[in-house]
Amino acid sequence: MNLKELHSVYFMGIGGIGMSAIARWFNHIGIPVYGYDKTPSPLTGLLEQEGMQISYVDEVDTLPEALVLNKEQSLVVWTPAIPKDSQLLGYFRIEGFELKKRSEVLGMITASMYAVAVAGTHGKTTTSSMVAHLLKHAGKNVVAFLGGVTQNYESNLILSEDNGEETPIVVVEADEFDRSFLRLHPNIAVVTSVDPDHLDIYGDDQHLKEGFAEFIKLIDPKGRLYIQKNALANLGSIPSLSTVPYGIQAGEIYAENVKAGIASFEFDYVSPSHRIYQLVINMPGFHNVENALAAIGVALQLGLTEQEIRAGLESFKGVKRRFEILHQGEEKVYIDDYAHHPEEIRAFLRSVKAMYPSKKLTAVFQPHLYTRTRDFADGFSSALSLADEVVLLDIYPARELPLPGVNSKMLLDKITADNKSVQSKEGLLDYLEANEPEVLVTIGAGDIDRLVTPINQWIKGYDR
Repeated sequence: MNLKELHSVYFMGIGGIGMSAIARWFNHIGIPVYGYDKTPSPLTGLLEQEGMQISYVDEVDTLPEALVLNKEQSLVVWTPAIPKDSQLLGYFRIEGFELKKRSEVLGMITASMYAVAVAGTHGKTTTSSMVAHLLKHAGKNVVAFLGGVTQNYESNLILSEDNGEETPIVVVEADEFDRSFLRLHPNIAVVTSVDPDHLDIYGDDQHLKEGFAEFIKLIDPKGRLYIQKNALANLGSIPSLSTVPYGIQAGEIYAENVKAGIASFEFDYVSPSHRIYQLVINMPGFHNVENALAAIGVALQLGLTEQEIRAGLESFKGVKRRFEILHQGEEKVYIDDYAHHPEEIRAFLRSVKAMYPSKKLTAVFQPHLYTRTRDFADGFSSALSLADEVVLLDIYPARELPLPGVNSKMLLDKITADNKSVQSKEGLLDYLEANEPEVLVTIGAGDIDRLVTPINQWIKGYDR
């Protein structure tokens, strides 16, 4: 199938962060894009503004005539998050439309490009976005399919200006969910972490590790793997390959003289071949220093100079909902983060506490998935206990049905914070008004993002 000769493409779940990046790519190359999603969102609104036609009703009569009449030249891209009883999905299957998963299409798009793939149970969105920005800022021809909306480009798809006949470098976030990353064939790969996650897909930690091992086998034998030192220890032996471990404290690539600021970190980059002094990233978090180490290693391998790397890092604004400082006032601070795994939450809260050691930290967390809440209940309780006050929202189910006995309240008993409770989304603002948080963080990968704007408006009004 020649993707560029398609008549139209239809996305089932077009509002997903990974799906929307591919939808934007097809729209960019001039192929009509249509789609369905369960509910409107700020992202689907942007896609509609960009010219894509989206329906929010799972009914066949909502399909565009152009798609139905050109079945042989159309492609339907779907995600396993779509329910099995979906009317639209059933129609496409019965009528013989070409159906492919997002990961298959991403593999086809990137097959002919020099690929940098960034994998990991956490850290991959920021790291892949940082790699893509360094390359674009230095004038390289780059295409990037990302799992988050970058602050610099307000998009999850990064495109360079046309550089003539030069084939672009493609930077892709390699998602382990549903083993999607096994569709890729990277020339360079980064593995940021291999902590237990997606056990609803893999069954157990060992099978997850085997999935990452299979991903590493897909790297070009002449390529290179940058892997966080703890991730390397988790995987044990890996295939014979040029492998570069990295980490803040130790590794072939490491950071020295790390200095934490309120909204930035400074550090020295050290490797066997380079030492770059006093680099600055304008985003907080010790984990983001570690993400930067991998991005710098890739950038140096691809020919960027130290000056280009320094300038690129200083201009990188980060990714929306990744340690996003929304309000920094005299009385109140508000930070939003996408963290949805215990280790992500632990790293996030540790950094926030280091930034504001004398202020009360209030964490509002929306658990994501019943299975993840069940599998990592103790880890969530332990990580959240770093906060002085913890507010839990109900579990965001995403693709799952409820599990008996699995709810947010099951996390409360082992949370050691003095003040802890479960609140409704509808009553959250009233609760915050009554409890006057000093440093407020919202955490989660569900629809907690719908609360960010009203919370930010409230907290800004408080500091006027």
